[in-house]
Amino acid sequence: MDRHYGMDWLRIGAFALLILYHIGMFFVPWDWHVKTAQPLDWVAVPMLAANAWRLPLLFVVAGYASAALFGRESVRAFIVSRAARLLVPLVFAMIFLIPVQPWIELMFKHGYTHGYTHFWTTDYFRFAAIYGIVVPTWQHLWFVVYLWVYTMLAVAILALTPARAQESFARFIDDLLSGPGLLIVPIAWLGVHMAISGTDAKETHALVDDMVAHRMYFPAFVFGFFLRDAPGTWGAIRCWWKVAAVIALAAYAVVAGIEIAWPGNSRAPIELAILFRGARLVQGWCTVVALIGIADRYWNRDHEWRPMLTEAVFPFYIIHQSIIVLAGWWLLPFALSPGVEFAILVAATVAGCWAFYLTGREVPLLRPLIGLRLARSKRSAKAAAQPMGVP
Repeated sequence: MDRHYGMDWLRIGAFALLILYHIGMFFVPWDWHVKTAQPLDWVAVPMLAANAWRLPLLFVVAGYASAALFGRESVRAFIVSRAARLLVPLVFAMIFLIPVQPWIELMFKHGYTHGYTHFWTTDYFRFAAIYGIVVPTWQHLWFVVYLWVYTMLAVAILALTPARAQESFARFIDDLLSGPGLLIVPIAWLGVHMAISGTDAKETHALVDDMVAHRMYFPAFVFGFFLRDAPGTWGAIRCWWKVAAVIALAAYAVVAGIEIAWPGNSRAPIELAILFRGARLVQGWCTVVALIGIADRYWNRDHEWRPMLTEAVFPFYIIHQSIIVLAGWWLLPFALSPGVEFAILVAATVAGCWAFYLTGREVPLLRPLIGLRLARSKRSAKAAAQPMGVP
């Protein structure tokens, strides 16, 4: 397939939304690293508009981008490039960028009294739990870890499967997802997932004990990988995305209604809890289909900003949550109104992310540490505009 600019814009938009979502975590009653003095129950309603589909969408677009790279490189070159672009920034961030998050969480929730230097030099590298918080940690970069593992699993499957079997299976899946199967088959799988998981199952983001997440996100990654060359499925997306959008809105209405009736940490009756979880899963998949359809219909065109925004996405992702947590902690003593806190957090996060990216891209030694290619040359600039299998 030729380059699909709509998928690039969808990836950029998905991560912009993720940053805004994490700012919202400062205000919503759900557990997080640091919270505003008076969390607001109503914030959960708009947060739930994105909660069900933001992560599946990220894995879909990451799978799609990974397939684009895999088709252009040898298996060995692909593995090496993925390690350089994913694992190197992960380790760098875990050592130097992420520690501020558990430090602030320990102070906010458990009254930890030591300064940051003491925490980083004495406590952070314990490889143990401090008040239940395991350190060192990858925090929000669990997505990078899972993406690396899913990518390596996909490579192993492809390497061990004969080409003819791959082609036959791809045609079978493409036929299966052509037409209403695009909605029916994934939703049926999500129903099985819900039945296995139960209503109270939660993701751990610890990789080895997180089947709740893997049953959701690995199929999403595989779907994105497969979508790179699936004409029948693309035809179904173009035909059914409007229907998917209507279903997603209806499902969200159910989710929002239950949240409004039982706000915050109050528990709905078990029957409504099951309905809530089922509606979220339907909302999630149908929204993913609708957004891909919208990207294909309206966003599949280039713009002069796209190469830079495509390159900036990963550095933004690496640094944004540490900025939000740190800025939120600094804001607490001022007892500002939530609206003012929100405005400051948005401004600080956007400014900090741009500063991190624009500075890092100009320093050759920093570029690989923040997920960019080694050198800025004509060749690398052209490569930076290509799809990337990173978040």
